[in-house]
Amino acid sequence: MKFFLSILVAILMIPISISNAQTTKFTVDSPNGKLVGILQTPDNKSSYPLVIVSHGFSSVKEDPVVSSVANSLVEKGIAAIRFDFDGHGESDGDFQFMTVPKEIEDLKAIYEYAATLENVTSISLVGHSQGGVVTSMVAGDLGKKKIRSIALLAPAAILREDAIRGMAFGETCDPLDPPEYVEIVRPHGSFKIGRDYILTSQTLPIFETAEKYRGDVCIIHGTGDRIVPYTMSLHYEHIYKNPELHLIPREDHNFTNDLSGAVQIVTDYLAKKLLK
Repeated sequence: MKFFLSILVAILMIPISISNAQTTKFTVDSPNGKLVGILQTPDNKSSYPLVIVSHGFSSVKEDPVVSSVANSLVEKGIAAIRFDFDGHGESDGDFQFMTVPKEIEDLKAIYEYAATLENVTSISLVGHSQGGVVTSMVAGDLGKKKIRSIALLAPAAILREDAIRGMAFGETCDPLDPPEYVEIVRPHGSFKIGRDYILTSQTLPIFETAEKYRGDVCIIHGTGDRIVPYTMSLHYEHIYKNPELHLIPREDHNFTNDLSGAVQIVTDYLAKKLLK
């Protein structure tokens, strides 16, 4: 996928106070519109590794998994970026027109922004659920020279098989001729999955792209995940050169039983790799 390197970066200097960190809200122009993100940098450090944390399907940068990982990393002296993909949260776009290829472009735009930061010594990636798929594919595209290490939390690689079967969060459609959108109704509201999301997901080269990454990889998945089976992470472990897999017994997709435990695994792993 070709990515236009001539992105425009606009930084909004809006300080947000959290413990042991300087926090700045920023915007980046991606091929899909303006993205809004949060940069958290550790206090009293002139240089630091940085980790970009990507949220999952229909989530936002304030999601407990994403924000907990970012905050924990900063406490360890590692800078973190969390952001809203297009069609999510404060970023531009309509959720109905979101696709995984567009999110890959978004993450690459965030990477290009991060690469301009003077105090950053290396860039790593973390992704949850669909953000894990995007993370794995961007790492495969950019390679070990640009991406120091990655961590995947319950990576949702099942999305390709679901799209091929015409499955969408319990709803079904004709996978060969999907409707304009499939509406998913949940107790907290409803959202629409667009035709392009289904069609592009069917041919998404998830593992084929991910396996090109030859750096360090940490994978965390709950065996009680009923949204994305943990066998997806077993497949990821198989394709990587340097994987470290953590299967958490009975844990669900969002790590609600022991989120702090899953976050600690990610933090300890990245601190070991990045703070040598």
